[in-house]
Amino acid sequence: MILLSHPTGNNFSRALLAGLLKAGLLGRFVTSVAVKESAGWLNGLPSKLRGELLRRKFDLPDSFIETHPLRELCRLAASKSGARFLTRHDTGLLSWNSVYRGVDRAVARGLPRAIEEHQITAVYAYEDGALETFRAARRLGLERIYDLPIAYWETGRRLMAEEQERVPAWRITLEGMQDSETKLRAKTEELDLANTVVCPSQFVYDSLPESARENKRCIVAPFGSPPPRQRGPNAPSPGGDRAPQLQASAPLRILFAGSMTQRKGLADLFAAMQLVRRRDVQLVVFGSPVAPMAFYRREFSDFVYEAPRPHKEVLRLMETCDVLVLPSIVEGRALVQQEAMSCGLPLIITPNTGGEDLIEEGRTGFLVPIRSPEAIAEKVHWFADHRGELEAMREHARRKAAELTWSAYANAILAGMAEGQLRS
Repeated sequence: MILLSHPTGNNFSRALLAGLLKAGLLGRFVTSVAVKESAGWLNGLPSKLRGELLRRKFDLPDSFIETHPLRELCRLAASKSGARFLTRHDTGLLSWNSVYRGVDRAVARGLPRAIEEHQITAVYAYEDGALETFRAARRLGLERIYDLPIAYWETGRRLMAEEQERVPAWRITLEGMQDSETKLRAKTEELDLANTVVCPSQFVYDSLPESARENKRCIVAPFGSPPPRQRGPNAPSPGGDRAPQLQASAPLRILFAGSMTQRKGLADLFAAMQLVRRRDVQLVVFGSPVAPMAFYRREFSDFVYEAPRPHKEVLRLMETCDVLVLPSIVEGRALVQQEAMSCGLPLIITPNTGGEDLIEEGRTGFLVPIRSPEAIAEKVHWFADHRGELEAMREHARRKAAELTWSAYANAILAGMAEGQLRS
């Protein structure tokens, strides 16, 4: 039986939990906070905090769930109150990292009892939340499965250091470079302790040290997609009804979606749009700024900014756009790619988004090299000059996204673990 821990929960941990439960392999799930929508006390909370907590729903019987909520609840409260010194990256008493470490330590302490009460034979943990769990599991003779949702830190640091030199103005957006040496050593030891490594893309697998690829069982399991969404004849837009995209008078709307950083390649997209300079092309930037908006406007002023919003509204925004451009330098497998494809948007992406397998050239979009504004601009021009191709590409994008399901994601991990004769 497997004990899976994830301090906050997300789509891919939920999918795997469902797969483990169905296969009869789930012994325990440990997290910080788990709520039920029917809980009456949620109604008394501010709407934003209530919405945040409702993201911590898990479709599991209560008997499988163990929670350690105090630190995470305090972190959420500090975030809402603006006490940033408490949630400061890596060092804050209530930082995201401290929540991960707290759950990790709780799992490690409870492993002997979990073995006795739930017949645990393996632990499954995620990057930054696995160190103490894996140390205890090794002492107890348990299998150790490590989920690495983004490129291995050595590869990421190398690429980001190169970006600091290439586009120095964007250094302020490279938050990952703030990780302490202690945290980086912990990441290295987590990987060293793992028997099995789960990667969401070939890019993440390729980012691993050669010794890990050769000596550990590695599983590549692409994330699932949301259900396809059919675009209506008049897709809505923030400013009202929008005419069908194929009308010549409607600008080609290029969407960037994600944290507004150079890790996501935003500097290269801005440079590409400087090259494009077409009145029939409009850039829409959706995401969270990590620098003052004035910085982004200095780099490229001619974009429409869309602030973060609930997920359903994000999908509605996607339906008002034509193409997703994500020229990332470092990712794991950006979920936004498949979300956009499910809404009928073809892609312009780099291999480092983790979505290289999503591209059928000229059908679902185009693959461009990292750090190439010229290549991005060329493909933007292509879409603007071939508006008649868009409708067919929309359908190809939806079909490609639909091939990737969350159940297939979980099954790929289960199959990979079965090959290693994981004991149940």
